[in-house]
Amino acid sequence: MLSIRNLAKTYPGGVRALRDVSLEIPPGMFGLIGPNGAGKSTLMKILATLLEPDTGSATLDGLDLVANKDETRRLLGYLPQEFGVYPKMSAVDMLSHLAVMKGITKSGERKEIVEGLLQQTNLWDVRKKALGGYSGGMKQRFGIAQALLANPRLIIVDEPTAGLDPAERNRFLNLLSSIGRNVVVILSTHIVEDVRELCSRMAIISSGELLLEGVPVETIDALKGRVWRKVVGTEAEREAIEKAFPVISMHLVGGLQELRIYSEQSPGQGFAGAEADLEDVYFHHLTRHRPN
Repeated sequence: MLSIRNLAKTYPGGVRALRDVSLEIPPGMFGLIGPNGAGKSTLMKILATLLEPDTGSATLDGLDLVANKDETRRLLGYLPQEFGVYPKMSAVDMLSHLAVMKGITKSGERKEIVEGLLQQTNLWDVRKKALGGYSGGMKQRFGIAQALLANPRLIIVDEPTAGLDPAERNRFLNLLSSIGRNVVVILSTHIVEDVRELCSRMAIISSGELLLEGVPVETIDALKGRVWRKVVGTEAEREAIEKAFPVISMHLVGGLQELRIYSEQSPGQGFAGAEADLEDVYFHHLTRHRPN
């Protein structure tokens, strides 16, 4: 169990990136979603020992991750948002080099581990290709391969599918879903679909604050019968609806604007009931906590 208690971080200049964040994260896939600048990467960097929090603590099965950085790094697998590689090195050589840095010094053991990870991440056939020639999805799969070195107990992946085409995104999500269930895996993203497809628990963070934590299906159930939709034809109609109801989101449908609103009862006025989804949960909580 990963226990995060009252973490706070303010950057020079007064930007409050984290505001007293507390979470209990069990083994398995955990989704952390929020808009850009929400504080997700700051939280991930603290857990990865790259940043010091101003206050608060983070422990994994009793180990203080903030105070014991060397031990934390030995049990950590980390795929940051910007993952750099040596472009002229092959995947097999780079992974072997990183394995040595992780303390896997016996050549036979290292060879077995590296080859197994390249097979697991479906990179075996391109293991001798220079990393600079990899596609975005291949680089992300290599990033997971290096994160899995030395059997980590905590795996952090930060915005892993941003910029991937649909086919590469599906391959990467399938790889993430195959990671063992006996470790804590944190998926930090602003893409709601990634969390819906992968995670058994999730949290929403915005402006450094924790807005919601729970089981995705249960958070959706809490909105059942409270989401309504309507296609609007004019700007005046849209503005009137925005004044009268909490608007969850707006989408283009056939070139027209469809508004989704939150209401405990039928709003009438031509609205139809909509089946709630995780995107509604996400935007509903963001709009409720939007600064005035």
